[in-house]
Amino acid sequence: MIPRYSRPEMTAIWDSENRYRIWFEIEALACEAMEKYGFIPENSAKNIRYNGDQAMVTFNQQDIQAIDAIEAKVHHDVIAFLTWLAGKVGEDSRFVHLGMTSSDVLDTCLSVQLTQATDLLLKDIDRVLNALKKQAFKHKYTLTIGRSHGIHAEPITFGLKMAGYYAEFKRNKERLIAARKEIAICAISGAVGTYAHIDPRIEAYVAKHLGLEKETISTQIIPRDRHATFFTILAIIASSIERLAIEIRHLQRSEVHEAEEYFHPDQKGSSAMPHKRNPVLSENLTGLARIVRSHVIPALENVALWHERDISHSSVERMICPDGTITLDFALNRLAGVIEKLVVYPNQMLSNLESLGGVIHSGEVLLVLARAGLSREQAYHIVQRCAMATWSKLNEPNGKTFRENLENDPEIMGKISSDILDKVMDGKMHIKNLDYIYQNVFGEIGPHQN
Repeated sequence: MIPRYSRPEMTAIWDSENRYRIWFEIEALACEAMEKYGFIPENSAKNIRYNGDQAMVTFNQQDIQAIDAIEAKVHHDVIAFLTWLAGKVGEDSRFVHLGMTSSDVLDTCLSVQLTQATDLLLKDIDRVLNALKKQAFKHKYTLTIGRSHGIHAEPITFGLKMAGYYAEFKRNKERLIAARKEIAICAISGAVGTYAHIDPRIEAYVAKHLGLEKETISTQIIPRDRHATFFTILAIIASSIERLAIEIRHLQRSEVHEAEEYFHPDQKGSSAMPHKRNPVLSENLTGLARIVRSHVIPALENVALWHERDISHSSVERMICPDGTITLDFALNRLAGVIEKLVVYPNQMLSNLESLGGVIHSGEVLLVLARAGLSREQAYHIVQRCAMATWSKLNEPNGKTFRENLENDPEIMGKISSDILDKVMDGKMHIKNLDYIYQNVFGEIGPHQN
């Protein structure tokens, strides 16, 4: 991923330096287990660990170039690393990689990197959750209009809107925890996965020390349905990011103007139009979400490999593993920043809510008429007629509000009192169950309305 959309902590997980350190750790742990169970001479693992650690402490770009030079000759990345390592470890290097195959190192290393990346992503989601919760409680009673099909529906609160996104990202956190478990897998089973040349206890030892679970049964690789699950969950999280980003983009539209991204005093919105304040961060999030989702299809296609292994998945994973996690890490942190600094306009929300002459209260009027003895069909016909009359002459000099049309309708006169209309056309009646919803979402109800 390009530096523009990368954060150093996540990028470091996919650097060659981290990868080679993990490779050595896998090999060193395997040697420790082999010595423990009597497969290699006493103290050989200790020597391998000491000499290898010394080499890895000073490991730098020169060492990476040396490994690359070897790979240019042998055309095999693991062999190139083992050749370089042998020069650092000395005589006991003959016990390194004993009975193992390249995939034992590559796949187990990938599992470590993906779990490291997932742990960062979980922290990112926590930051998003904290930002959403803060806005949800701050605006618990900030009335705004709920929309369906982009059209005014009935009143809600802005806090309730944020609470909905909080619940979604809480589910995403649970999904990501499940994805981590799915991918935190170690396979040290040798060629074609039969343990013919390596004792299963070696795998158990390495897995335990790396914080991984043993693969139930491997071929020569960890089955790629695990990785497909992982990337599908990343894509779902990306879609949640985009859904929230689109909401912000809509609310920032000039015609709506209910909320907007923070606009820095020195920020410029347009090279041609100095007045512009564009939702560029949310638009950027929409684009980044597309990139993360695009990795699902190649991950799914990686599941169907030939026989016990082929390497058609390898080139794909060299791209989608770093790019997918780096992009999502960046996007989650950008989203958190947008929510933390989101500028909200309660007065504009109230103005928009009242802008259609009161038709947004049609649902409650319908219920009142039904309780007054009219059939639902008859009540619906009357209320819709009054609402359409309001819509058709909205903002015209001779136009009437929804309430005025209701009060002048001959079929309603005498059936609904003025006091009842006062109650049904009060937006606050729509938020009487806020505490119930907040308790469901947050486990607490937060502030009471003053």
